[in-house]
Amino acid sequence: MAMATATATETITYEEVRRRKLEENKKKLEELKLGHLTIALREAVSPKTSPAKPLKRKAQSLGEIVIRRRSNRIANLPEHSYKEEPSFEIIVRPRRIFKRTGLENRVYASDEAREYATEKAQELQSQLDPKHPSFVKPMLISHVTGGFWLGLSKSFCTSHLPNRDTWFTLIDEQDDESETLYLAPKKGLSAGWRGFSIAHELVDGDALVFHLLKSTAFKVYIIRCSGYYSS
Repeated sequence: MAMATATATETITYEEVRRRKLEENKKKLEELKLGHLTIALREAVSPKTSPAKPLKRKAQSLGEIVIRRRSNRIANLPEHSYKEEPSFEIIVRPRRIFKRTGLENRVYASDEAREYATEKAQELQSQLDPKHPSFVKPMLISHVTGGFWLGLSKSFCTSHLPNRDTWFTLIDEQDDESETLYLAPKKGLSAGWRGFSIAHELVDGDALVFHLLKSTAFKVYIIRCSGYYSS
């Protein structure tokens, strides 16, 4: 009991001393007027916001133009508008129209007509100068319609044609010339072959003889499969 009483007395004494100390410090602050000084410093440091300035309205909008007439001589004349108005010119470009053979218009040659044209082409090839290489190419539907892609013999291309894409000249039997692009990786004729095929009215079953006269020029002989029916 004696120890508990002593502890309580010490606690009361500590609290009393602490309270008195705070009161003394408060009196000193009031005497020195430090509290007012702190408030004044805060007001001086904090930024003052200036009132927003009213926006000046423009006398006139951008789309309006006021013309003041200084002469009485022209004061009564009608006013002119100086606003620029955009002018549009419609240009109509002619469209290029290509005739494409539809699936319903495709005509397939009979086996007999196809064989007839191929044999005649081989006979013609045998009469050509052997110094210049040649080959016979029977026409299929894919060669003369649709994509108009003409694949060539791999062995012939490897032995006689360039190993890079090259423009070739196709010379028909009337010595008319056409240009076509040989695609070396695919070993076939692409651009220009369509025009040659349409111009010469090639159809499925026809047989062509390609005679390599120069490194980039073919003489082309056409054997029509329609000759089978006339014979």
